[in-house]
Amino acid sequence: MKPKILTTLTTYDRHQFVSDLVAGMTVAMVALPLSLAIAIASGAGPEKGLVTAIVGGLIISLLGGSRVQIGGPTGAFIVVVFGVITQHSYDGLILATLMAGVIMLVAGFLKAGNLVAYVPEPVINGFTIGIGVIIATSQIKDLFGFSIEQVPAEFIGKVEALWGVKDTLSLSALGIGVGTMVLIVALRRLAPKFPGLIVAVGLTSAIVALAVLPVETIFSRFGALPSTLPFPSFPEISIERMITLLPSAIVIAFLASIESLLSAMVADRMIGGRHRPNAEVLAQGFANIGSALFGGLPATGAIARTATNVRAGGKTPVAGVVHALTILLVMLLAAPLAGYLAMPALAGLLILTAWNMSEPHKWRGYMQTRISDRILLLLTLVLTVFADLTVAIGVGVSLGLALRLREKTTGTESDWTPPDR
Repeated sequence: MKPKILTTLTTYDRHQFVSDLVAGMTVAMVALPLSLAIAIASGAGPEKGLVTAIVGGLIISLLGGSRVQIGGPTGAFIVVVFGVITQHSYDGLILATLMAGVIMLVAGFLKAGNLVAYVPEPVINGFTIGIGVIIATSQIKDLFGFSIEQVPAEFIGKVEALWGVKDTLSLSALGIGVGTMVLIVALRRLAPKFPGLIVAVGLTSAIVALAVLPVETIFSRFGALPSTLPFPSFPEISIERMITLLPSAIVIAFLASIESLLSAMVADRMIGGRHRPNAEVLAQGFANIGSALFGGLPATGAIARTATNVRAGGKTPVAGVVHALTILLVMLLAAPLAGYLAMPALAGLLILTAWNMSEPHKWRGYMQTRISDRILLLLTLVLTVFADLTVAIGVGVSLGLALRLREKTTGTESDWTPPDR
């Protein structure tokens, strides 16, 4: 459970530092708009995303079990976080995140990191696609510039409410949102190593400011962003609140563990390395405790940002440290500039993020798997979108493990394909 940074620093040299410095700064430029957008979509203030990327990202890099893992807020948590804030206020989310951190510490010390292999692949695929659907629909209001005070959290109600205000469409907002999406896709194809996210969002937001378009920005909705980190503090803690928030804490702990370990596995394939799963789970525990104490969101390893780090030349966890410190520097020196970022631009960014996280290139392969896996994937997807993520995970994992046990007892286990993670 030794942190990877201690291993890598024994042979660290100037060449590695230069690579890590460039990669860390590149990833920070990708993480900056994403962190703001994820926090807003979660129902929190945009500064909460920056706090999470700084505190959570720093701790994950310092204590994690992967050489190149990048931590921070991720899209997978938007659904959970929005639900907890709606039901229990932001202070309730802080306590749930704190509890999730403790759960992950216990799991790490019990060496439960290896258990991720037992989570059925169709369950992970199903709720990932479901989360993508929910994230995308949550951004329709800002992408189209619809005038509506409160959008219902429930999926059907949300769609009905948005359809009811379709006549309030803002062509300026839609143009900025679609333009941002086109720029992001174009820059990814033309210059994959270039931090195209911040450039695309920055350019379209600059058009809004210079042309004085009637489009909402971070400043117009939330006011000026703070330029310093808040002082750490504890939320209101009571036995009753902890019991009420325990299901949410378990879901946060589960999601953070699964996503960080999947991200670490993806990174292993990219660099030909091997991560330490239990050290990674422990790091997630400390990171979520740290993020909660500073008023941030749940933190975990981010697959897209980790892959960006590898492609940009990141060699060791120092790149993740540079990433966190770069975002802190931006917060200290340039927070007012972030207020100019246009809401439709951030909405377009998140819709693309939702599309990518659902991995559409794999859908045909999913439909060619055996019938039980297809049913499990679709059931988890439907429950995620129309019911609740907690229910989806509980039912999906239980049914998946029951199916595997049945195959084992009936002698058909040879048909089981171990998940390639």
